[in-house]
Amino acid sequence: MLDRVSRRLAAAALAGVVGLGALAACGGGSGDDESSGPVKLRFLSLAWQKESLQANKDLVAKWNAEHPDIQVEYVQGDWNSVHDQLLTAFEGGDAPDIVHYEAASIGEFSKQGYLADLSGLLSDDFKGQIDKGIWDTATFDGKVTGVPFLLESQVVIANKKLLDAAGVAVPPADGGWTWDEFQANAQKLTGPGRYGVAWALKSPTNRVLNLALNFDGKYFYTDGGRTEVRIGDAEKEVPRRIHDMLYTSKTASPEALGMSGADTLPGFFAGKYAMIPGSVSLRQQMVEQAPAGFEWVTIPPVKGVSANQAANPQTLSVAADSAHQKQAAQFLEYFLNPTNMAALAKGDWLVPTGKQANEDLVKVTGGKQGWDVAADSAEDLTVAPFQMVDGYPEWKLKYATPALQQYFANKITLDQLGTQLVDGGKQVLR
Repeated sequence: MLDRVSRRLAAAALAGVVGLGALAACGGGSGDDESSGPVKLRFLSLAWQKESLQANKDLVAKWNAEHPDIQVEYVQGDWNSVHDQLLTAFEGGDAPDIVHYEAASIGEFSKQGYLADLSGLLSDDFKGQIDKGIWDTATFDGKVTGVPFLLESQVVIANKKLLDAAGVAVPPADGGWTWDEFQANAQKLTGPGRYGVAWALKSPTNRVLNLALNFDGKYFYTDGGRTEVRIGDAEKEVPRRIHDMLYTSKTASPEALGMSGADTLPGFFAGKYAMIPGSVSLRQQMVEQAPAGFEWVTIPPVKGVSANQAANPQTLSVAADSAHQKQAAQFLEYFLNPTNMAALAKGDWLVPTGKQANEDLVKVTGGKQGWDVAADSAEDLTVAPFQMVDGYPEWKLKYATPALQQYFANKITLDQLGTQLVDGGKQVLR
């Protein structure tokens, strides 16, 4: 979710912000009387991009036209304020029936009993469309409390003309480079006034921990019920390789260290960087912002011992206090059927979790603009240890991010980085 934060902030003015009073009005439906009319459900959506907003609203309208006995009210939420708003609504017993959020953030609400267990409410056919590793991201204490539906993988966007000039072939959608090949190609693409790659590392923690799974780097280990941070060779692999590109081979731009993903685009379009690792959603900005005649390609996720990355999918949940959980689950299966899920993913430039939705999306787009790469990357996304750790947000903010920033600025050694990360874990994971 590395670039999504900046995208959300940039679009905050476009997304209608739900005030505390408005969200509180999204009651769980406990006051509805089925005998006096149709079942009424409130759906809090966090869609914000123009195409995604339209897809969400169109699907709700279509459902309502086809299901006069179960009517869904679309309520616009905002990513930047939804957590506190939901907390207030849940505690007050006035939560919306259906909640849009993300796997890494619903665990808190799930453990507090605010979200319904969906495992017995969804059909086997529906559940079978999504791999177990993705379902695991929304499963807490054995309860499935969210339907994962949109994924965000890390890929590499590259300047096609520069690749051709350096004799670097574009790999197929199902066959990304190894880290060694990626580093070697960055060397080939580095020249006077140009770096092979620009690592945007303003917020490095999620990216490093996501990519660490390439080498089976877990960072968080649980033994006897206690979780601790451990830094071994697997955890050091990705930071070391990025650091080497910055200071040994000098194929990565030092100026990009303080940038977010979108900040690198002017330099990328100007030819200062040949490749920019980033979110698969960055393709949207390529389409919208690239100068006329600029040729770009999407390189599949880089591989270590695997191409595994952490999956933090967007989710749809049902409030535990909803008086109409069964009907809400029926809406979820409709809203996230393969055709609809593909449309939602296309609107957000993300990856659908459903297998059939993935296939449909590639067919609809012809695999162009990197959609073939995006779809294929879903196979390597799985739950990561840090996503299941309650103290992760605090560890990330207070210890990991400052330590990684120091390391990538060449102010501390790799061993000192490891010490700071472990010591931070001791403070947070009591």
